[in-house]
Amino acid sequence: MLIAVPAETQLNEKRVAATPETVKKFIAAGCDVVFEKGAGVAANYPDSAFVEQGAALADDFSATCADADLILKVRSLNAEELSRLKHGSTVASLANPFGNPLLQAYADAGISCFCMEMVPRISRAQSMDVLSSQANIAGYKSVLLAMEHYQRFFPMLMTAAGTVQPAKVLVMGAGVAGLQAIATARRMGANVEAFDVRAAAKEQVESLGAKFVEVAADADAEDSGGYAKEMDDDYKRRQAELIAEHAAKSDIIITTALIPGRPAPVLITEDMVKSMKAGSVIVDMAVEMGGNCPLSEMDQVVVKHGVTLVGITNIPALMATDASSLYARNLFNFIAPMLQDDGSLQMNREDEVVEAALLCVDGEFLKPELLPKGEAS
Repeated sequence: MLIAVPAETQLNEKRVAATPETVKKFIAAGCDVVFEKGAGVAANYPDSAFVEQGAALADDFSATCADADLILKVRSLNAEELSRLKHGSTVASLANPFGNPLLQAYADAGISCFCMEMVPRISRAQSMDVLSSQANIAGYKSVLLAMEHYQRFFPMLMTAAGTVQPAKVLVMGAGVAGLQAIATARRMGANVEAFDVRAAAKEQVESLGAKFVEVAADADAEDSGGYAKEMDDDYKRRQAELIAEHAAKSDIIITTALIPGRPAPVLITEDMVKSMKAGSVIVDMAVEMGGNCPLSEMDQVVVKHGVTLVGITNIPALMATDASSLYARNLFNFIAPMLQDDGSLQMNREDEVVEAALLCVDGEFLKPELLPKGEAS
């Protein structure tokens, strides 16, 4: 099997889908690997590092992928890239399943596509979970972004000139990214509070030394996949009142709240921003899905009502070396069980991990609920 790793073309995307470590493993498993020249440079992986592990180099996307059996990418294919793949090839990448207008085109092109966002969150698939590995990085980096724009100390300092009080950090959403943000802010010496609609998050938050801000709810706010689900209007009203109280006292707010397939819930309103102290910072990690704060602007850092709003959409790419390393391992761990002794790929459709991630095969789109009405094949 020929595996191709092209360069990423999406704006500000510095990650790469394979590293010298995983290339070596694929070649040891009987595969051939071809890399597009420069594909790993932005992540600090030079071409020579891949050649040393046995990979071949190609000049452009077509030369890299035209004959490939398996294409490994970080971001989804664009229309031009899709048109250059051979019929019957397989792609494994992030595919933006809830907002990708080309999903049906994947099936029409006769390729198979693994959507890495849809790998189920089960114990056996933890080593394949790209959402968790990248969210860990994003949660850590979000605190560093906040520190960059916050013009005060994070920890308490006792000096001859007086005592500086620690920063008060509020983390909205205690999933993987939120928990890493909590842990990082605590390590930096801040006082941290965290909010999540899932009562199950309380123990995790408190184990990291943060205070859990809780709104009592009658219904379970966690779906079968472990994600937060949308709550009723009464809950939202009580939630808004509680958040407003805590936001006014916070120096830094980091928002991570997302609901799969839906716009990000608005948690921090303009009135809440107005109530915050001058010089406060909001890092809105949900900005790509509309933002948890309506004042956030995509891929911009803006100041409104004296508060700095950081709206970076692709935070993991700011730490491209480690982000690529973890993502590449996730991909290898996902692909490796399907590799045969001769290096070919054999999909086991009865495997729940494979079936959950597989978007299309043999011209058929397998998850029509992701398509706009009327587009299902």
